[in-house]
Amino acid sequence: MKPEAPDHDGGASPGLIQRLLLPLFLLGAIGTLAELVLLGHYEEIWQLIPLLLLTISLTVVAMWFIAGRPGAVLRVFQFTMLLCLVAGALGIYLHYDSNVEFELEMNPSARGSDLVWNSLTGAMPALAPGTMFQIGLVGLLYTYRHPVFRSQSKNAGAPLEKLKKNDEI
Repeated sequence: MKPEAPDHDGGASPGLIQRLLLPLFLLGAIGTLAELVLLGHYEEIWQLIPLLLLTISLTVVAMWFIAGRPGAVLRVFQFTMLLCLVAGALGIYLHYDSNVEFELEMNPSARGSDLVWNSLTGAMPALAPGTMFQIGLVGLLYTYRHPVFRSQSKNAGAPLEKLKKNDEI
C-alpha cells in the first residue's frame, strides 16, 4: 500500500482556507443583497437576476448546514456560483450598454475613447456587477477540493478496492 501524498505544500491548510472563505462569501452575498434592495434594484426583470441568485445561494448555504452537509447541496451551490459568474459578466455588459445608449442620446456624435470613458463613468456603475463575479469566485474557491467530494469519491471507489483485493488472492 502506497502512502498518500499530502494535499498541500506545507502552507495554510485547505480546511483553514475554506473556513475563511465561507464567512467571506456570506459577508459579500448578504452585503450585496442588502445594497441592491436599498438601491431599489428590482425595477426591471434583468435587475432581479442578482437578487434571485444571491437569495438562492444564501438559501443553499443554509440547507448545507441544516441537511448535514451532503455533497449534492454543495453541487447546487457550485452551479449557483457559476450562474453568479455569468450574471456578473452580463451585468457589466448591460450597465455599460445602458450608459453607452444614454451617452449617445445626450451626444449623438460621441465616439472612441470619449464615449468609452463617459460610459464607464456614467450614471449606472458599469463595473459594479463585477461584485457578482467576485462572489461567484469566492464561492467556487470554497468548494474547490472540498473534503465532502473526496470522501464521496473514496466511498464510490470502495467496491472497486474490494474487487482489486479479491483479484490479488
